Amino acid sequence: MSWFLILTLFLAELSAPAIAAPSSSSTGLLLVANKGEQTLGFIDPNTGRQVATVTEDGVTGHEVAASPDGKRAFVPIYGNSGVGLPGTDGSTMDVIDLGERKLIHTIDFGHGVRPHCAVFGPKGGLLYVTTELDKSVTVVDPQTLKILGSVPTGQPESHMLAISSDGRYGYTANVGPGTVSVLDLAGRTTLRVIPVATHVQRISITPDNRWVFTSDTEKPRLAVIDTKTSKVERWIELPGKGYGIASTPDGKWLLVAVRDANAVAVVNLATLQVVNTIKVPAAPQEVLIRPDGQVAYVSCDHSHEVAAIKINDWGVQLIEAGRGADGLAWAK
Repeated sequence: MSWFLILTLFLAELSAPAIAAPSSSSTGLLLVANKGEQTLGFIDPNTGRQVATVTEDGVTGHEVAASPDGKRAFVPIYGNSGVGLPGTDGSTMDVIDLGERKLIHTIDFGHGVRPHCAVFGPKGGLLYVTTELDKSVTVVDPQTLKILGSVPTGQPESHMLAISSDGRYGYTANVGPGTVSVLDLAGRTTLRVIPVATHVQRISITPDNRWVFTSDTEKPRLAVIDTKTSKVERWIELPGKGYGIASTPDGKWLLVAVRDANAVAVVNLATLQVVNTIKVPAAPQEVLIRPDGQVAYVSCDHSHEVAAIKINDWGVQLIEAGRGADGLAWAK
């Protein structure tokens, strides 16, 4: 090889742009409930690919929760209809080993309860699952896989659940009644029921436990509930009817899926106003903020995709998932 060619290649190498690792890379696994095909999907967040699926034992799981140790996933099997609509009444919850990627156990609630939203309590390690037809939240020991009891909500259609960071209080969005129940999780009692709107969906609580949010599904607005007074403090106007909701860990942003606008609204939590609107594929459902606060994942039902939104610049990457992508969970 000539010295001229060697010099040319050397200079070209120096001038070539360096290939940096993605700033949003993370160790962990994104789980998605593909309700249209009755599977739990495993997504590698770094490659942006669904790498495996596990078939559910029943019809159909809408939501998923991952154990804090990253070893198991829990998928309540809701049934074949929407909340408040006629259809089958699910009575079980699948337990999936994330390492072996297979179904290892089924928890039986004993009768049709339409189990839906599973949430791990931040203290004590218990798993809480909304059981709509019993007007309750069922308490499960995720180690023994035994049902320990239940917390009454005092309302039908208790569909979604949020838990305060200290693990003391639970908040359920009661869809048809349009209310939010405030629960004492340790005492297993209903503290109060907050009237919100004619019909509500989804629920979220800020990291500092100051605000609880739920979407009015008949008007383009988001209810802001003051946890100290247990009243709707104000409304946030949205660019369409809201759905899934999540706050960033730093308490700076609230992201709201706006289904009829195919968008995600970004709310500044300091001002409680929408400051940005991000386009995503059709029918955004659930919003999950990664624990490191760098990426928000939004399941998009009609497009079979999950939108990955970078928090620092609101850029969007699309990840192919299964049919009817809905519930999301992060497994470390």
